[in-house]
Amino acid sequence: MIHKTVLLQEAIDGLEIKKGDIFVDGTLGGGGHSEEVCNRFGDSVVMIGIDLDPEAIERTTVRLSSKDCNMRYAQGSFRNIDSILDTFGIEKVDKILLDIGLSSNQFEDSGRGFSFQKDEPLLMSFKKDIAVEDLTASEIVNNWDQENIQAVIEGYGEEQFAWKISKAIVSRREIKPILTTFDLVDVIKSATPVWYHTKRIHPATKTFQALRITVNQEIESLKEGVSKGFERLNKNGRLAVISFHSLEDRVVKQFFKEKEENEVGIRITKKPISASEEELLLNPRSRSAKLRILEKS
Repeated sequence: MIHKTVLLQEAIDGLEIKKGDIFVDGTLGGGGHSEEVCNRFGDSVVMIGIDLDPEAIERTTVRLSSKDCNMRYAQGSFRNIDSILDTFGIEKVDKILLDIGLSSNQFEDSGRGFSFQKDEPLLMSFKKDIAVEDLTASEIVNNWDQENIQAVIEGYGEEQFAWKISKAIVSRREIKPILTTFDLVDVIKSATPVWYHTKRIHPATKTFQALRITVNQEIESLKEGVSKGFERLNKNGRLAVISFHSLEDRVVKQFFKEKEENEVGIRITKKPISASEEELLLNPRSRSAKLRILEKS
């Protein structure tokens, strides 16, 4: 599947990148935003691409191979943007973009259990090489107690049937371990009413989202990433964040508001920018995307 980059023009236009800038793409994903910067500015902008998933770096390297870019890559999390910049000997940057969504490639082709539409091992980690000590979705559903499973599904999934689903998970694992995505989908369907299965979104959507967020510490990473990123911006530098659900957007909104109230930042977007009607037709997944931009004073 070809990943469709969300809010492409809006994000790059909003950053107001100029020749001579240092631009950080903190979440390479499919490489679309970096490609757009490369197309517009060539090697006049220093670009740093970060992703936890080595396959995202490989994809972007191939995508930009025929272009005249000044690109450097780092495998890691944008929550460590400070130490990553240190390895390149870079103190300050001008523009940072964080696209917090899961790329189509990760969703469809990773084999790590992000999609409830494919029968895959229940991992849900952005890391390709998962160590024994790394948390996985399988670890959560098979070993955590019901109270904590419920808290995750309720808190990060905003799932109305969190109690019933967590109870069903604990009951099922006593019979046999829940090891694949289809195993988990079966449990979720058994715990939810039939009318819930016919809604626009799949009944497993919120539970899968909650587990993925927990496994990858996405909310903590976002808080850390925007904070460290803002610190490393030059004066008048800009930070743009594209989020895909209310929890993430709330974190970004609060952070940007706080910086403006403390008179160290200016919100370029008082209200988030959403996908246009045209983009929604081409890419229905963009419907929940929200773009916010902050300028450092």
